[in-house]
Amino acid sequence: MKWVKRGIVWGPDGAQDWARTHATCPTPWVRRNGTLRLYVQCRDANQVGRIGWVDVDPLDPTRVIASASTPVLDVGAPGCFDDNGVFPTSVVHLDDGRLFLYYVGFELCHHIRYRLLTGLAASDDDGETFRRVRDTPILERSGDELHFRCGAFVGLEQGRFRMWYIAGSRWELLEGKPMPVYDLRHLESPDGVHWGPSGRVVLPIDGEREHGFGRPFVTHDGNGYRLHYSIRRRRPARYRLGFARSADGLAWQRADAELGLDVSPGQWDGDSICYGAEVASSGRTYLFYNGDDFGARGFGVAELTAP
Repeated sequence: MKWVKRGIVWGPDGAQDWARTHATCPTPWVRRNGTLRLYVQCRDANQVGRIGWVDVDPLDPTRVIASASTPVLDVGAPGCFDDNGVFPTSVVHLDDGRLFLYYVGFELCHHIRYRLLTGLAASDDDGETFRRVRDTPILERSGDELHFRCGAFVGLEQGRFRMWYIAGSRWELLEGKPMPVYDLRHLESPDGVHWGPSGRVVLPIDGEREHGFGRPFVTHDGNGYRLHYSIRRRRPARYRLGFARSADGLAWQRADAELGLDVSPGQWDGDSICYGAEVASSGRTYLFYNGDDFGARGFGVAELTAP
């Protein structure tokens, strides 16, 4: 594949209290009017994240049309799993016209650094506003997946929901810092709300070189399934983008080198590159992604010029 980087699309200007920095985990959605919307996490002065959106021109995704003045999803109530931050991972259009927004809730802990679980919000107005489906996680911690059940990408296939997500129960000390260990798993659900307590491992990490994967993003066409994911490397502990193919969404063949998209030394994505999300719009294919420090300067886009 050949991707051409088009640069940074958008980052907050710091004028709004809830969006001082960052535009993390760009999550695309093509709206009814054809506009391409990206849901992102922005952070306040205390590094607490809330979900907003950015609308871009589908023919020129570097041209921003509008951006949210207020969050579409705020942090949860004190004591809830998402009381210290939320960020989006996927959007699903339901048959009844509603949108489901799957998101990660960030919970600070005492004996581990944090816990990440999956929440769900719904929209009845084409993504203008969202309300929580419930205040508790739809992926609650379980005996097999204690600390991380998050990063969920959900697709609706023939009336059944499929989820690819990351999960794990361990931490390791890397470069003097406790870091999470998790792999990629799969679950199915009849309604997109109720899921099992543990999933099937469909992409294990290479324990010698990696300690985890970031948010998966799955597309499906006549040639099967395509998976974009982020690789958390051990040395140095920085993100890189990964790519895999599958006939059924369960047995994945890694093809990381085939992606052909890496860091650009000296640029905004010179140290790290992560959270890739592929979307087809107006006959073109784009990959939105974050660079250094989880999108501290914003999110960027690359265009596919050769498959």
